[in-house]
Amino acid sequence: MTHSPLALITGAARANSIAAGIVPRLRADGWRVVTTDLRDADHPCDLADPAAPDVLIAEVSAAHGPITALVLSHAHDVESGLLDTTAESFDRHVAINARASLLLIAAFARQAPTEGGAILALTSDHTTGNLPYGASKGALDRLVRSAARELGPRGISANVLNPGPIDTGWMDDATRELLAAETPMGRLGTPRDIAAVASFLLSPEGRWVSGQRLFADGAFSFRH
Repeated sequence: MTHSPLALITGAARANSIAAGIVPRLRADGWRVVTTDLRDADHPCDLADPAAPDVLIAEVSAAHGPITALVLSHAHDVESGLLDTTAESFDRHVAINARASLLLIAAFARQAPTEGGAILALTSDHTTGNLPYGASKGALDRLVRSAARELGPRGISANVLNPGPIDTGWMDDATRELLAAETPMGRLGTPRDIAAVASFLLSPEGRWVSGQRLFADGAFSFRH
């Protein structure tokens, strides 16, 4: 019996998250989907633990078969600036947002099926006033783009996607109104918008796109 391809999505516990929005779209495309998060997911996992990524990939692939797509949507985000970021906070951001992603990518590549696969990571340009988060996302960008070069011969594509401001529960009314007004398309993006882009990039037809840092933000990043 031939199984449909398997996708693993991190950071998918919250119902209004981007990751949770990607899940139904991939299932509609014919993917089997497994989610992971600190809690309330198919596979609870603390990505601050350096051993967790290898264990997670091993458990998922043993239970469900080879993983064909890896979507990195987990994030640790505690706002602070240059003058008030502690070493402990910086290290935790890097451990979860960058180191865990590196280890997940490596473990994913080692078990990927012979026909290849796809990696998609969600990133952000929010750095000023949110320094450890932004710096760790910058490291993530470089990791994923490097993966495109190193893993390309294995038939694995790797891209970074910047969705711009998505209201996943963190915005108040004033923030929502301000950011919508600053978006040339005239509205905020939704998890469904990002899911449509993810659907293409993870598909076999989309894998010729690789090594890219893409924006799917209604031109928010080009508003000035």
